[in-house]
Parts: sequence; structure tokens; C-alpha cells
Amino acid sequence: MISLFYLTASDDSESEEFRCLNISIKEIYSATNNLSASNFIGQGIAGKVYRGMLSNGQHIAVKHIFDNECVETFIREVTSLSHVRHPNLVTLLGYCEKEEECFLVYELCHNGNLSEWLYGKDKVLSWILRLEIAIDCARGLWFLHTYPEGCIVHRDIKPTNILISANFHAKLSDFGLSKVMDLDQSYVSSEVRGTFGYVDPEYQINHHVNSSGDIYSFGIVLLQILSGKRVLNLNSKKPMPLDKMARFLMKGRNISEFADPKLNGEYSVEAFELILELALTCTGLKKHRPSIEQVVIILEKALDISRRVELTAPHSTPYIV
Repeated sequence: MISLFYLTASDDSESEEFRCLNISIKEIYSATNNLSASNFIGQGIAGKVYRGMLSNGQHIAVKHIFDNECVETFIREVTSLSHVRHPNLVTLLGYCEKEEECFLVYELCHNGNLSEWLYGKDKVLSWILRLEIAIDCARGLWFLHTYPEGCIVHRDIKPTNILISANFHAKLSDFGLSKVMDLDQSYVSSEVRGTFGYVDPEYQINHHVNSSGDIYSFGIVLLQILSGKRVLNLNSKKPMPLDKMARFLMKGRNISEFADPKLNGEYSVEAFELILELALTCTGLKKHRPSIEQVVIILEKALDISRRVELTAPHSTPYIV
């Protein structure tokens, strides 16, 4: 049997109520049609993820963890965060362990992840939506970094770990690498963990885990939101890291060249420059990086500027599916 917390409130509700349900392994298989390939969403280091629906009609995402080396540490770290609730964090509803495999049950975010929207050929995010998604992510990080029981460092902020709900609210996901520590403290990791291109260079050198590493990773994500580019363009004759490319263009004031072509020029230049400068500060030296609170304030300022400019025409749509 599995202890499952059922989210009874809507996605936008301020007051969320949870009631404990017991659900069998049989229902998990039933919900996903026996982990059918047609319900397959994606795969990470720890296992595969499937969409499903419980018998009560609740849409879920089920992570099937089958790597023996991941089960114990992943369950220990993730379940320690099961009580952490915020509108911009994907809710862990429950888990079930069986022999050498286990299942983690999450709320389902119907619009996939940010990576799909940035790089999908038939998907376009407007400038305003990009700002709102960035603010959602930053608010989620702010909550984690100031959590009363200790600063929670995510350690793997990247577009594929930013999920988009049915109403286009962004939620941080995948806390398998997260670490809880005292505020303003750091933890020395025995090995560098994270995803290539998003890992703080200073952390790679000294192995010190702290909230500043999340700020760096989020800065890289901001650059991707602005440019629609990947962290490293391997198709180029001279591959260049995204932050280095941004600094080069910023120095030459060729900022428009960095903008995602999908935006079709429909963005506030003032707000774009504000966020580009923010992203480069986030990815700069640790001592110069802003706090996540400062990040939220600057992003909200950029959104306010953009809304006042009224970028999009009345007939245009905020996104294209």
C-alpha cells in the first residue's frame, strides 16, 4: 500500500488541503496502464516518468525508479521534502517502495517542461509569459532558500526541471539532489552533482554546496529564456558557453542578436536588457551574485515595464500550442 497525499485545492488556491489516501501498487499500474509506452513522459538518471490517472480522476505523474543505486538515496532525500508545499513547487503526493524498485507520485503538470517550450518547433512562449515563468521559478527558489527549518538548495535547476501547469504557472521539480542546511551555511560534497552547463564553476572547484549555486543555475536558465539557445551550441564551428556568448554580445551592445527569434521582436528592450544584466550577474563571481529576493524584485520590475509598454497587439495570443 502507498500513503498518498491528495491535493484537493485548485492550482491557484492559496489554501491547500491534503488528505491521506491509501493506494495499492495495483492502482499505480492501473493508472498508468501498466506503465504503457503511450503514457511515457520522459526519463532521468533515476528512472522513467509516466502520466496516469487515479480511480478518483486525479491526474498524476509517476516516477518509476529502478536503479538500485538511486533508490535509497533518492527516497531518503525526496521524502524529507514531502512536507514542503508551495504553489511554485511540484507537489510530491506520495511514494511506494517494493523490493528493488519504487514509485514516486507527483501532481501532473499538463504543459510539460520549459525545455519543450523553448526548443519545441511548434511551441512559442510570448515575452510576458517568459517573464511570468521566470518569476514563478524565482519565487519557488526564494521559498526554498528561506525555508524556516533550513535553507533547501535544489542543486539541479534547469529547463527540464521547470514544469508548466495547465494554466502556465511554473513549478520547480526533481528534488533528488537537493540538500537541507542551516541558513548562510555551506556543505562540502564528496562529489560534484548537477547537470553539465548549469553547475556553478566555483562549486566544481571547492565542492561547497550553498544557495549561491542555485542562483548561478537560475542565471543560465534566464539566459535560455531570453535567447531560446541551449547551454552550449554544438552545431557551431566554435562552440561557446551561453553566458560567454551573452557577455560578448553585451560588450558590443549587440543585444538584439541574443534575443530568441521566436519572440519576433515583440519584447521590451529595456526589460530585456535588465534581465540580461541580471542573468550575467547571477552567473558571475559568487561574491557579486544577488540574493534570490533581489532576483525576484528585478524580474517583477521587468514584468511591470513590459506590461506598461503593452508589447503584444490585442489580437495576438500569449502562446501557441
